[in-house]
Parts: sequence; C-alpha cells; structure tokens
Amino acid sequence: MIIIAEKLNGSIPSCAKAIADRDANYIREFAKKQADVIEGVEAGGFIDVCSSVKEGEFEAMQWMLDLVREVTDCPISVDSPDVNVCIKGMQYLEEKYGDKKGLFNSVSGEGNKFDAAFPILAKNKWDVMILLCDDTGIPKTAAKRIEVFDAAMQKAKEYGIADSRIHIDPLIEMLCTSEDGIAMVVEVMSHIKKNHPKVHISGAVSNISFNLPVRKLVNIAFTVLAMNAGMDSGVLDPLNQDLMGVIFATESLLGMDEMCMEYIGAYRAGIFGQKK
Repeated sequence: MIIIAEKLNGSIPSCAKAIADRDANYIREFAKKQADVIEGVEAGGFIDVCSSVKEGEFEAMQWMLDLVREVTDCPISVDSPDVNVCIKGMQYLEEKYGDKKGLFNSVSGEGNKFDAAFPILAKNKWDVMILLCDDTGIPKTAAKRIEVFDAAMQKAKEYGIADSRIHIDPLIEMLCTSEDGIAMVVEVMSHIKKNHPKVHISGAVSNISFNLPVRKLVNIAFTVLAMNAGMDSGVLDPLNQDLMGVIFATESLLGMDEMCMEYIGAYRAGIFGQKK
C-alpha cells in the first residue's frame, strides 16, 4: 500500500491551530514521525501537505513545505481543491528543492482542471490524484463514475501521462448514508483494476466512517475490503498502528508479501504492534 500520510492537513483542528499560530515544531514533528513510517513501507508514499485556509492558502502551504523539507526528503503530496495552488506547490518544490517526485493532489473533471494541470505534469515525473467527479457533481452510480474515469484516462493519454503515475480516488463517501454499503465503490475499483491494472486506486480511508461511533473499526474493515478490490494507495494516518498492522496483514493474506517478510519487518520496526 502506498501511504499518503494525512496528518498535516488544516482541516484537522490541531493542525489548523498550528498553522494559525505558525507553530513550526508541530509541523516538523508530524512530518518526521510520518516520514519514519513511510520509510519502512516497501511501496513508499507521500507526506500530504494541505493548508486548508481561506486566505493566503499557498503562502501557508509554502511555509509548511519548507518545514517538512527541514526534517525529511520523503516525497510530498501538495494538496488543495484549487488546481492552481497545487501547481504552485509542485513548482516550488521542484525549483527550490529539486523534487523530481511527488503527488499532485488533485484534479477532477470539473471545469478546465485537466487542461490546466496535465500539460505541466506531462513534463515531469510526479504522480497525480484524480477524483471521479465532474461539472455534474459527485456521480451517484458506479456507471457514471466509470464514465468519468474513462474520460479522465483519455485526457491523461492525450498528454502522455502513464497509468503508473495515476492515483484514482473513486470518492469514498459516508457509510451511514449509503443504501448498499460499499458495493458501488467496490464495483468502480474492480472495473479500474480489470481495465487499467497499473493505475493506483486511492482515496481518503476515514471518509467511510464519518458520523459513526468507534470509527476506527469501520475504517479498518473498509480498508481490508477495499484492498481486496484493488485499492493500493490511501490517504490515511500512518501513526495509527492498528490500521498499519491490518494493511500489512491484508497484503500478506492477499499473497502480496512472500513468506510474510514485510509484515515481520514492519513489526520489528515498530510500525505496528509495538507502542512507541
């Protein structure tokens, strides 16, 4: 599983306070802790950086990026619903730090986002997260999400962006408002893996449990089922040892970890099972 570490996001109250107070130690600490886990994962990952502020979004992101780079060279995911902020963040990391790898998070079929981002991404090696929504909003059926996916892949092909650089977010929504559990999103995931096996399937794992009690149980159960459907990338908390343990265990059960060596190595490294 490619880990997209979620803790440096201004939508999290403690992180929002750190951004507002310009608490540099908070940003450095969580950057380093998350990087330590990612370094122990064979598939690697990214530290997501999202300032999530109404005014001065890029300036806040820039401040965070510099602090992350003070403590780790782990690849970064520049995260914003504003495609232009992502472009600025990516270019800042390329120009100042020479980052040749990272994650552009994200684009969608809304407006001209593909045509704004893809020409720039075509010239580098960064990965890109694509959300399966367009100008009509979030599709309510698997068929419509697959239609949006096919259109996105056609655009990516036009710009020469390889499948292996693409992470698809099928849009993980609240379980408590679903009429069929996760059947619809699993159908989308299965279609993607069958037709584009090199494309990564991603998404925010914790979205599934909003407004439910004991959310961590729902998150863990979803992660297992989603991985079985082909999910191999995820926006999640790498400091949650229970979740990380389940990810390694599931990879072993799916035959992705020969002789369980990664599972054993992660346990010995303290990624799960050994409270730090």
